[in-house]
Amino acid sequence: MSIRIMGTGSAIPNKAVTNDELSRFVDTSDDWIKERTGIESRHIATGETVDELAGNAARNALLDAGADPSKIDMIIVATCSAEQALPCIACQVQKYIGAYSAVAFDLNAACAGFLFALNTADVYISKGIYKNALVIGAEVMSNMINWSDRTTCILFGDGAGAVYLERDDRPFKFIQKSNGLKDDVLFCWQRDSMSAFYRGVQTYKYVSMDGKEVFRFATRVVTDTISELLFDEGLSPDDIDMFLLHQANLRIIETISKRLKADISKFPTNVERLGNTSSASIPLLIDEIRKEGRLKEGMKIVMSGFGAGLTYSACLMEV
Repeated sequence: MSIRIMGTGSAIPNKAVTNDELSRFVDTSDDWIKERTGIESRHIATGETVDELAGNAARNALLDAGADPSKIDMIIVATCSAEQALPCIACQVQKYIGAYSAVAFDLNAACAGFLFALNTADVYISKGIYKNALVIGAEVMSNMINWSDRTTCILFGDGAGAVYLERDDRPFKFIQKSNGLKDDVLFCWQRDSMSAFYRGVQTYKYVSMDGKEVFRFATRVVTDTISELLFDEGLSPDDIDMFLLHQANLRIIETISKRLKADISKFPTNVERLGNTSSASIPLLIDEIRKEGRLKEGMKIVMSGFGAGLTYSACLMEV
């Protein structure tokens, strides 16, 4: 027993910010950004919140599936950018869509969060604990970015993607891993210490990233993890119809394609238009290609994500 995606949905902020617009207040240019990242624009919240975007993506996924919110068993939201510490975003989504019978909780594995959440839902459903689940990746990364730092502010965008899952017997295989020894490669402090007994000073209140190390890490571990997954299943990259990777950087995706010896046409992207939306990137991509009619019955899909932690994962599923 496993899972199948029955419906997808997404939500993005209204404001699109081009590279030229960024170049007005940070030392960069459209050519410089596109050459290094492949990104041309990104959507940035101007009042939209993580819970609002997550709720709208969830509602759209349920509409797509024709599912009744009152029958939802579980809601998992993957996020690292919630505006408030309590309550969790998933409980706010529960209220927003009227899924009052669901258990709801958040999960933070940074950019790999959606796949970690998907695997968590698979375990609950395949064990017969629940029959269905909403899994959402939602981020407003723009609140965590130093907008004078061109190495990070050019990369990230905001948005949310959601999938509605039900029990099924189609293949679903998963690998997920973490490497906490590399926790300083990509990190962000969110709150100052406000204890009555200790007033700590935190220097890094924005996303801090070693871009070269992240590139090396991502291209190596994603290639290795996908190769391990395919080897375990007796498959090769030629057997896979589509690779849906975390949309961090077009150059990372192109490098992984070459190392796997898989045609780049099997790697759809939207990073050009949406930037790196962290845990939202894969479900946003799933919703986009599904709405375009590019997912066909029986296709074998590999998804892979990587992010702060460091965390990384890959899964194989059949449409």
